[in-house]
Parts: sequence; C-alpha cells; structure tokens
Amino acid sequence: MPEAARSNGRGQVSLPAVEAAVGVLFVVAVAAAFAFGSPAGGVPREAQLDAYASDAATVLANEPPRHGDSTRLAEVAASEDTFDREADALERRVDRILPDNLLFRVETPHGAVGYARPSTVPTGVATVPTGSGTVTIWVWYA
Repeated sequence: MPEAARSNGRGQVSLPAVEAAVGVLFVVAVAAAFAFGSPAGGVPREAQLDAYASDAATVLANEPPRHGDSTRLAEVAASEDTFDREADALERRVDRILPDNLLFRVETPHGAVGYARPSTVPTGVATVPTGSGTVTIWVWYA
C-alpha cells in the first residue's frame, strides 16, 4: 500500500472548518474591541496641549518685534499702548502657529487676545517671562 494511503489513526479537520473557526474568532475579537474599547494610548491630552502651548511660546519668544523691543512677546508686554497696537497682529500670528483644531488665549500684563478660556475642558499652558511681566499662552481643543 502506498505511504499516502495508509491511515495513521489520526483524524484530519477539513480546511473549511478551520477557516470558519478563524473567521468566528476574528468577528468575536472585533466585536469585543468595539464593546470594550481600547486602552488610551499615546500622550495624555494635557501633555499634548502643554506641548502645543510651549511650541507657540517658543516661536513667539524668538520672533523679532514688529516695531521695537527684543522679541514679539516683549513688545506686547511692554506697555498698554504697544499691546493695543500689536494685539490684532499677535492674535493672527498665534492663530497661524497653532493647528486648526485648537483655540487659544494669550494673556499679557496689559491685556489678552484669543478666546475666553473655558473651565470645563483640558487645557495646556506655557509662560514666558519678559522684562515687563509674564506672558501666558493657554490652548485647548475646539
């Protein structure tokens, strides 16, 4: 008798039965993932928001001023007059720096630009000391 025709006493599972079992396991795994969710991964929201605020602060703290002083932030913090003169330009610049899905508020010793800061959502913050006081940048998801 040929070797392939001999029975060794073991049964064999048909290929369609194996495929069906794998398919059922896959469907159950996907359903469980939707039912129970997945663990939160990556960077926590507040840490990411702090990074956005810090990045914006770094860019602004290193930009040359539009009219005088040492940096853009030092210029807007210098006096009420310079803040009033530069507020619109500062708001436009921060809006261009940050991603579209973020809202912001920049507070200086002489005023603030941006949106009212909510108290019920996670926010990120960065501060930059200037010769005329501290500038604080708040960011949050829209």
